[in-house]
Amino acid sequence: MEINSRTRVVLAAGIGNVVEWYDFGLYGLLAPVLASIFFPSHDRMAALLGVYGGFAVGFAMRPIGAIVLGRIGDHRGRQFVLVLSVVIMGVSTVAVGLLPSYAAIGIAAPILLIAIRLFQGFSVGGEFVGSVTYLVETAPENRRGLAGSVANLGATVGMLLAAGAGALTEAHVGVHSEVWRVPFFLGGVLALVGFLLRRHLPPEEEFAHRSPESEAPGPTQATGFTARWPALKAFRVMPRTMIIAILFTCGYGISNYVTMVFLPTFGREFANVGEDSALSINTAGQALALIVVPLAGWISDRWIRRRFFVAAAFAMQAALAWELFSLVLRSGVEGLWIAQMLLAGLLAVVMGNAPAMLAEQFPRGVRVSGHALVLNVGIGIAGGTAPMIAVALIRATGNKQAPALYLIAACVVSSVASLLLSDHSRELLDDSNLS
Repeated sequence: MEINSRTRVVLAAGIGNVVEWYDFGLYGLLAPVLASIFFPSHDRMAALLGVYGGFAVGFAMRPIGAIVLGRIGDHRGRQFVLVLSVVIMGVSTVAVGLLPSYAAIGIAAPILLIAIRLFQGFSVGGEFVGSVTYLVETAPENRRGLAGSVANLGATVGMLLAAGAGALTEAHVGVHSEVWRVPFFLGGVLALVGFLLRRHLPPEEEFAHRSPESEAPGPTQATGFTARWPALKAFRVMPRTMIIAILFTCGYGISNYVTMVFLPTFGREFANVGEDSALSINTAGQALALIVVPLAGWISDRWIRRRFFVAAAFAMQAALAWELFSLVLRSGVEGLWIAQMLLAGLLAVVMGNAPAMLAEQFPRGVRVSGHALVLNVGIGIAGGTAPMIAVALIRATGNKQAPALYLIAACVVSSVASLLLSDHSRELLDDSNLS
């Protein structure tokens, strides 16, 4: 493979994740602003629950997007899905920026916002795994960890841009200013760049690394309902892997969104941390992840097998979570700095390893569909609802540290599940159609 071809593949695959996670991160990090614009209420907690409900609705659509777009990716090719998903997300992101406020059109504003979130969630359902699969399948066998980490690297760049845009928005405009729309329009520009990079990507078969005995598999020839829907076929043939992988991604999703989306809000709402400070600290956490994600993927290709690396990172999060949340409540800004950086660094180890680790669990014929379904059921449902559940737990129990227990339980589940998954980090990819 020529160097410039490989660079193009990496850039094109990564840019979609920048777009997807820029928008999702922006929505979560600007929750207080969006709550005031689209979910006005004299009860601040109710308004936050409303905007996080919209966050969760977008994630609830991810499993549907995973099944539909995963099927397209397994039958029509990875490149087609990569183009389709970035177009859907780009249009949806611009649409959020164009939405009138509650003050302008009343109840129609939050309804339209949630409708747009449905399309965004559908798009993300196929985007991330489509890009991971393309990256892993086109990578040399001893660089799959690093290659897969590029997808989360793109996601981290997107979240970093979202955190920066959110911090600038909070610092320079009031809640009722129309300038909040600008970051969403910038998301449309990113989507256009992604489309231009992806529309002429070569098929993954041109770069596939297979054992000498294997031949590139053709389209699945089996008939019947499960043959038409590869995700269901994966459940039928390899149920243990699917169930364990879903448990893993559930804890992974909760960890991700409690750590990187809810924690800044926790600091603002419960520890008197200023909005500007909370978003700036989150931006620093994303910047740290930007360094750790590819480094962790590279290390897993050479020294530490992926599942052990991931299990250790989750175990450390579980061990530290209670004290770190307590530190935020006691020390405010200083506590949030320590908690955000430690939790972001540990999460980044997982982000650098999980894409390749999960892709390696599935044969080629169901790799997009199987991976997409487990990732989006776990992260989409458990992760997407995590900020809302964290707020609800505090409200129901009266204990501000209730989210820490939630995070601990999630990390324990993911740590155990990662050890129960098969380790294929030093093996050739399975090129079968899983007939």
